[in-house]
Amino acid sequence: MADITVAEPFPIFAVANKYILYDINTVTYIRRVHHICGVLIGNIPQAAQQNVFSGIPLELIPEEARLLVERGSAYIVDDVASHRRGLTDLSAAERIAFVSVLEKQGLEAALAQKRKADKKREKHFEKAGGKARKRGPDREDTELESASASYAVSRAASVVPNDSDVQPLCITPTTSYPPLSAPKPTTALLPPASPSYDLFAHLHSKDYFLSPGLRFGCQYLAYPGDPLRFHSHFLANGVAWDQEISLLNIVAGGRLGTGVKKGYLVGGKDDSRDEVRVFCFEWAAM
Repeated sequence: MADITVAEPFPIFAVANKYILYDINTVTYIRRVHHICGVLIGNIPQAAQQNVFSGIPLELIPEEARLLVERGSAYIVDDVASHRRGLTDLSAAERIAFVSVLEKQGLEAALAQKRKADKKREKHFEKAGGKARKRGPDREDTELESASASYAVSRAASVVPNDSDVQPLCITPTTSYPPLSAPKPTTALLPPASPSYDLFAHLHSKDYFLSPGLRFGCQYLAYPGDPLRFHSHFLANGVAWDQEISLLNIVAGGRLGTGVKKGYLVGGKDDSRDEVRVFCFEWAAM
């Protein structure tokens, strides 16, 4: 299967101070090309507590969104305003086209569901026929079984609906475009830069994959490759260059990092040199 390419710049939707991606192609594209993973937040309504098989949409932390915007690969869109404006500006012809696209997608989904059910039914009949052949025919009931089998097959064939009788399913699209026109790029919106953004951008420029580090008590987890293939190497915290750091925090971070087989990394931007410097701590006491 060929890798899907997404046209840049692509929109990142701002919803209640969160940065969201709805398109699965964009989600896979930024992970493959830009080493941006984000966090999948789509859950099943009946099982809201589950977080193992979460799906789209993908939430980006502000640092990830800002990095993509600064690279020129993405732009920020006010999701609510853009969606409302796109729907109110639709002409009658565009509304008809919108409904027809949804009906077409629903019909394709219904036909796919029907084909799956037909294959399942065929496998069931083949399995039942194989068991009957394995048992061998009884001399007295051969004609009766043959008649019953032919009747069952004819009845099953009459029950199976034709493609023209299939009712389209109701489809809820995950994106508003197409058929709505894509929002135009704008540079007016830019995610705010946190004090640790310089460290985030520095580690990302070194080809590290970064993810939120709350579960280990840090700001970021730094991976040498895709998190699906590698364990994280560093627990990273960004600080200002002149910020005082408690010695107890350094000891606690070093012990925690060593205990989970990672390094405790602290870094910040040195304004006098206009560069980011990082320091790694390990607990070496016996």
